[in-house]
Amino acid sequence: MPGAGPAAGAHRPQSEYPEELPSQEDLLLAAAYVSDAQYNRNVPFETSPQAIRLYYFYNHWTMRAATYFFICVDLSLALFEEPALFPLPFLATSLAEVLCLTAFFGRLVHFAKITPQMVFWKDTKNICIMVTIVLTLMDLIIYGSLETLHISSIRWSRALRPVFLINFPDSRQIRRAFRSIRNTLPDILYVFLLFLFSMLIFSLMALKFFGDRGLKTAEGDPYFTNILDIAFELYVLVTTANSPDVMMPAYNFNWWYSLYFITYIIINTYIFMSVFLAVVYNNYRKHLKNEIRKLAYLKRHKMIEAFNILKVKVGPEFVVKEAVWKQLAKVVVPDISSSHLELLLRISDEGQKGHVDKTNFLRLADLLNIQVVTINIKGHPLEAWLPRVYQSSVSLLVQRMVRHRIFVWVYDVIILINAIFIALDEKNPLISYVEWLFLSLYVVEILLKLYTYEPRAYFGRKQFWNWFDMLIIIAALLATVANATIQSARKYNSQQILDIVLILRILRLLRVIISIQRFRVIVTTLINIGPTMLTFGGLVFVVYYVFAIIGMEVFHDKVRFFGPNFTTPDALVCGNPVLKGSAFAQYRYCRNNFNDLASSFILLMELTVVNQWHVLASGFALVTHQAAKLYFILFHIVVVILIINIFIAFILEAFFVAYSLEKSEIETAIEKKIQELGVGIQEDDTQDGVLTDNVDANDSSICGGDGDSRRQGLKGLYCRIASKKYRTVDALLQRMFESEIAPDDEGPSLNEILNFSPSDIYPRNPNFENSA
Repeated sequence: MPGAGPAAGAHRPQSEYPEELPSQEDLLLAAAYVSDAQYNRNVPFETSPQAIRLYYFYNHWTMRAATYFFICVDLSLALFEEPALFPLPFLATSLAEVLCLTAFFGRLVHFAKITPQMVFWKDTKNICIMVTIVLTLMDLIIYGSLETLHISSIRWSRALRPVFLINFPDSRQIRRAFRSIRNTLPDILYVFLLFLFSMLIFSLMALKFFGDRGLKTAEGDPYFTNILDIAFELYVLVTTANSPDVMMPAYNFNWWYSLYFITYIIINTYIFMSVFLAVVYNNYRKHLKNEIRKLAYLKRHKMIEAFNILKVKVGPEFVVKEAVWKQLAKVVVPDISSSHLELLLRISDEGQKGHVDKTNFLRLADLLNIQVVTINIKGHPLEAWLPRVYQSSVSLLVQRMVRHRIFVWVYDVIILINAIFIALDEKNPLISYVEWLFLSLYVVEILLKLYTYEPRAYFGRKQFWNWFDMLIIIAALLATVANATIQSARKYNSQQILDIVLILRILRLLRVIISIQRFRVIVTTLINIGPTMLTFGGLVFVVYYVFAIIGMEVFHDKVRFFGPNFTTPDALVCGNPVLKGSAFAQYRYCRNNFNDLASSFILLMELTVVNQWHVLASGFALVTHQAAKLYFILFHIVVVILIINIFIAFILEAFFVAYSLEKSEIETAIEKKIQELGVGIQEDDTQDGVLTDNVDANDSSICGGDGDSRRQGLKGLYCRIASKKYRTVDALLQRMFESEIAPDDEGPSLNEILNFSPSDIYPRNPNFENSA
């Protein structure tokens, strides 16, 4: 943890004189703690001046960007190595990999310079990175030597490349996702063993029921005569990929046998798969709360460390002087505007005493995480150019109509009616004329809105839906005019332009989303959980990459694709005579192969969907060995049963939080202070594209306009909380937990925080009260 070095817990003595400012080293150290609290970093670093400066450089965006660049280069080398999508010589790819390994080693050495040696060597992440670098170099040397002797070999170390993506401190979100899997495994293992036992019982029953009946499959093969084949078919049946094909021979023989398969599906597909989801969700939720609790206490611990460095005694209590607080905020967020800083200071120094007490200081990291923007509300240009016309009774009536909610509802109805006409026959001349009518109505809508709302506000930087609406209408108008012109020329009919017109018409239906409140809530929730969804995307990418590399080493060139028009004997059996007569060859699955990284990823995506995955598994088992089916079963267990269920658990938790959680206390405090100062814009005032935040912040004082600006139709400079896209699920859950911590509670010790266990949250013997 921060402060783990020799200077930990023994900060420089505090000044006896409240007016004395802290040294630059003290300010940088305190700012490092606040920055770590702001971004939830848990990187232990030395507190010497040199180590602090190295730590700032370590966290600089250029260093992080360079690290991710080399990680991307390292992972993308699989595209150029045999079996390659874009072949390059081994020397070129090996030199690129050595360069990447050098960059990773340099990043690791940099980390070692800022971390106490004891902590560095105890960190499993660092050991994993070093071992992976050594193993990769060994594999490169061995493979290169064998290559010069023209001896075929495999690059087994390529499957280790995601280790760099997972284990660098910058990838803590992906590590958390892997921890969720690791923490879920012990509990899900018992359910999985019970599931396997159930499947084994049903396999033995199937062998006794059908093994001696002389039944045949549709392909003419013996039906349920081998226990291993039965177990595989029944496992596939759990995924429903081979239903009802697998039961048809028995069902055709005697309809009573269908009860066997129905019972199996109810028990193993519906009950056990639901139990898997329940166990995964319960464990995910439990360990998520433990992670959030740890993050909350670590953040408080860092903020207390920062406070202890900068505090001075004023009267009976310790405080941080206003000038020091401002310096600290400027070091943590160098580009913060003076108006924003002044606003945060007024919230932190509630009594305007010239200093910030401990309780308010501990909120600094949260305050800096909330984006406050200034809004420059200007009058409409027509108001200045044609004041009499724009302020006339007719003009004001038009503006009130456009601002009224009924105006939105009318155009929602028009969009829905337009949807009906889109589904009708385009060749009917009447439909074509009606389409011109709808386009005219949409153009009129845009013009009325531009007449009512200030154009620069209407097309502000963050007015996505206004831009979307405008671009769709203009593009549809141009495409329709172009298509009509081409048709009138009677020379040819451009199908491409017609397709564009049809797509643009359909996209206009998305406008319904912005007008229905429930739709907006769902879209906003999806936006909020977007960053964490990317984390799960990274998790899936890592798993795909490892399985793709293994698949390419084992299965490459076993199946070949000759092209869609080839009908040669080799093309019909995917270049492998063993596949003759198989379902794999009959369905023309030749392009589903492991001959390069891109094809491997597409095949793994098909396996994730699980439809026909048993056909793919059986095909590759035919060209190699029946044991190859274990590769596909393992992929299904890891991706579909574990990762997909964890993803579902995350989505459930995210929607529960987003639907139930109100604004956080910190955010409410900022909004309250903005309104008290008379410089605030309510959320309702900024809907429907009326206002925007495309502005210039007033750096001379706290943001605000003139005193009579409200009476003048809201003109001037104002503030409001920015879009809530930054309110991710983790941040919301963390604030929920922090709200339960008393302001004067300094929390457990650092070692206790790092050793938190989920069992500390949930009682071992729950009674009714604590269960509720």
